[in-house]
Amino acid sequence: MALLETWRNLAYGNGSDNKEKDKLWEGYFAIEKGIYEKILSNPSEVVSGTVKELAEKYGTELLIMTGFLDGINESLKGYENPIDTMEEDTEVKIEIDPEKLYYNMVAAKAEWLYTLPQWDAILSEERRKELYKEQKASGTVRKEKKIFPNDPCPCGSGKKYKKCCGRNV
Repeated sequence: MALLETWRNLAYGNGSDNKEKDKLWEGYFAIEKGIYEKILSNPSEVVSGTVKELAEKYGTELLIMTGFLDGINESLKGYENPIDTMEEDTEVKIEIDPEKLYYNMVAAKAEWLYTLPQWDAILSEERRKELYKEQKASGTVRKEKKIFPNDPCPCGSGKKYKKCCGRNV
C-alpha cells in the first residue's frame, strides 16, 4: 500500500475513533507548524531527498511527513511530487511558491500557519491582505441583481427596461 493511502486511512477514517483522530491531528498540526517555521525561515531554499530523509531531517515519522507533503504539494513552484505513488525511498523536493502557499493556507483555514512571523520577511503585509481577500472572494457566489420590466434600463437611456433593452427578451 502506498504511503499516501496509509496516511489517509489513518488520518481520515477506517477504524479509528474520533478521539484518536483528534489526538493525531493535534500532534500533526504542531509538527506541521515546526516544519513550516523552518521552511519559511529560508523560503528560497530547495529541500530535496527521499521521503524518509526528509522525515529524519524534520524529526518526524514517515507518515506525518507523507501528510505534510500531501498538504504542501499544490503550493510548489511549477511541479508536484508524485504523492499518490510515493514510498519511503521516493525522491521528492520542496520548493515553495510563497504566494501560492499563503493563499492555500488561507483556503485551508490554517490560521496558525498563515500568521507565522516568518511571513513578515517573505510577503509584505499589503500583499498578504490582497491574497487573503482574493482567496476569501474566490468562494463567494455573487448573484447579479435581477432587472424587472419597470426598472430603469441599465444602459442609461432613461427609459424603462421593457421599452428599451428588454424589448426583445
